Amino acid sequence: MKTKRIFFLILGLVLLALLGYIGYRYARITRPRFQPFQSQRAFQDVEYQVSLGPRTPGSKAQEKEIDYIRGELQKNNWLVEVQTLEINGHTIQNVIARRSDVPPKIILGAHYDSRLLAEHDPDILKQQQPVPGANDGASGVAVLLELGRVLPTNSVPVWLVFFDAEDQGGIPGWVDWSLGASAFVNEFSLKPRAVVIVDMVGDPDLNILQEKNSTPWLVEEIWAAAKELGYGKYFIPEKKYAITDDHTPFLEAGIPAVDIIDIEYRYWHTTYDTADKVSPASLGIVGATLQYWIGQQSP
Repeated sequence: MKTKRIFFLILGLVLLALLGYIGYRYARITRPRFQPFQSQRAFQDVEYQVSLGPRTPGSKAQEKEIDYIRGELQKNNWLVEVQTLEINGHTIQNVIARRSDVPPKIILGAHYDSRLLAEHDPDILKQQQPVPGANDGASGVAVLLELGRVLPTNSVPVWLVFFDAEDQGGIPGWVDWSLGASAFVNEFSLKPRAVVIVDMVGDPDLNILQEKNSTPWLVEEIWAAAKELGYGKYFIPEKKYAITDDHTPFLEAGIPAVDIIDIEYRYWHTTYDTADKVSPASLGIVGATLQYWIGQQSP
């Protein structure tokens, strides 16, 4: 009798081990396989964008920026379209990238325009000049472009959306912020699980606080992912600022959204917002966190 019990115990352990192995193999087969996020390659995206000059609405640099975004994503099998819309008397151009016609579960967004006026520049003579937009504009775009290279085709359905005219608020003739995102939401009827806006994430002294208006459960998920990767000192679990950004129109439409932004950037809206003020390491921290978080989502 004792021998039989031992036999069935051993048999049970073998079966459990076998089921565990099968589950492990299935997970390895079905779980998206991620390439590592390459921070230096993302930084090269920042450098190239800045080399075009200020990407202000309606400029030649903006057109070159659109061509660059489209070309980089098409190399990696994204379907890219330019959405041209009218809002508040302005023509805006959003760039939308998707892998298929499947509705998005996640939208990753960043604004690609740079500001027309550097009103915070310490040199009063430069306050009428445009902002180069290395961190404030190019850094978020760079993170999305690199995610576009490394996200596998069998991940959760993701759209990458590059918004026009986020950064012109308060300027005569423009008044409002986030015109591109507002126009997008006005035309958008789908309901993704989450919208993640990436803005000003290249500061070498990276401190990403929890934006007060962002959807709490979404904040918790992403900040927990950062902590798991060892980035808890950069994604700080503290609420300090309420910010109007491209997540705002989505929140107003009842869509969960979060703004990942380091607003405490000393060169904000100055002519000193140049590529040398951007850290590849900071781009990598944000990119790897989002890559890891996306990998946790069910397709």
